[in-house]
Amino acid sequence: MSPQILSGALLCFDDERAVAQATADLTGLTLSVIERHRFPDGEVRVRLPDPLPSRVVIWRGLHQPNEKLVELLLVARTARTLGAQHLTLVVPYLAYMRQDIAFNPGEAVSQRIIGALLADLFDAVITVDPHLHRVATLQEAIPVHDAIVLNGAPLLSDHIAAQCAADVLLIGPDEESLQWVARAANRHGWAHGVCRKTRHGDRQVDIELPDLPVKGRAVVLMDDVASSGHTLARAAQLLGAAGAASIDVAVTHALFADGAVALIREAGVDRIWSTDCIPHESNAVSIVPEVAALLRGL
Repeated sequence: MSPQILSGALLCFDDERAVAQATADLTGLTLSVIERHRFPDGEVRVRLPDPLPSRVVIWRGLHQPNEKLVELLLVARTARTLGAQHLTLVVPYLAYMRQDIAFNPGEAVSQRIIGALLADLFDAVITVDPHLHRVATLQEAIPVHDAIVLNGAPLLSDHIAAQCAADVLLIGPDEESLQWVARAANRHGWAHGVCRKTRHGDRQVDIELPDLPVKGRAVVLMDDVASSGHTLARAAQLLGAAGAASIDVAVTHALFADGAVALIREAGVDRIWSTDCIPHESNAVSIVPEVAALLRGL
């Protein structure tokens, strides 16, 4: 049976044109790139196709999110005035989810604020591995009818299985990574564990390896996000000292701040694999087929 062909528009910005075009090719949605102009004072002007069909999908990852959130506000409101009746946001990386409670008096609970904003703008939201901890579902964070989570762990685990001939030991760099590591390991029957992490700042961490045999093993460090690289680098150093035969890294979201990849490689990591949620040289696994299937199911 041929895949369902969708009617409607898929809008994106130029920096995500390639992945949006691949999605349009699989779904039949008509791709248009949103025109954007930045004024000298930092304000932005956006221009959308006029008119728009009743169904519109907007593809926008929210890495480096602050300006992009303003752009989404402008785009979504404008899309409604141009004819869009149903708006879906495909947001492969969803920012501002980690602050789900006020850890200290007076702190903004950003998850509730940004979640309410997105729910006010969109009818459906599709994201990948959101950083949720004290809420059970994405719909609690973004109260829309269709709040859909795609999990990157199975995609990455299948890629790891194809790349690593030996039996793999999957290690998460901290306790929070357990949900991704366990799902990926169970898919292929691999042993797995997570490190214990104590954070002393954004770039200072202490790591304790899990009590698992490491010597002579092919180890893959897996997490949902890689940013500064310090946690992964420290875990890799300890795994190397423990006698790991090889150390690779697999992450859903390749945020990778300046110098992060070099830091990780210097720590003994060989290969780095990521999904194309965020465009990066390490992209090895595409979320496009799964996103296209979810869009057809809405």
